[in-house]
This record gives sequence, structure tokens and C-alpha cells, in this order.
Amino acid sequence: MARVTLYSKPGCHLCDDAREVIAAVCEDLGVDWVEVDITTDEELYRRWWEQIPVTFVDGRQHDFWRVDEARLRAALA
Repeated sequence: MARVTLYSKPGCHLCDDAREVIAAVCEDLGVDWVEVDITTDEELYRRWWEQIPVTFVDGRQHDFWRVDEARLRAALA
């Protein structure tokens, strides 16, 4: 099971930035992560459209709009 979940949508430059940080940190720490496109699920879209990208760590909301590398590393430590 992935420890990090990134909720995003296509064409979102903040999502692109978040994806880069998450991918680098997770690769460095050997942690699995998944990305979920909120446009494929009406409920997810309704819930998160104003806050994407939204990041969850171990099932809890961690960040939205931007992903801070140091904060993500600390959460995964």
C-alpha cells in the first residue's frame, strides 16, 4: 500500500510541481506513492477541486497547493 497519495488533475502546474517533489522524496526514501486524478471521480472533484494538489501521508491529509520537501521527509521519517 502506498504511503503517499497525490490528488491532482491534468493541466495543473502546481500538481506538476508537487509530483516532482513527491517522486524525488519517495524514491530517495524507498516509499511507495500513487497519484489520483480527481477528474475521474465526481466526489473527489467536488471535494478537492479548490485545493489541488492535495497530499495525503498514511491516510491523513498532509498538504495542499504546495508540497514542502522537508515537511514531507519529516512526515515519512
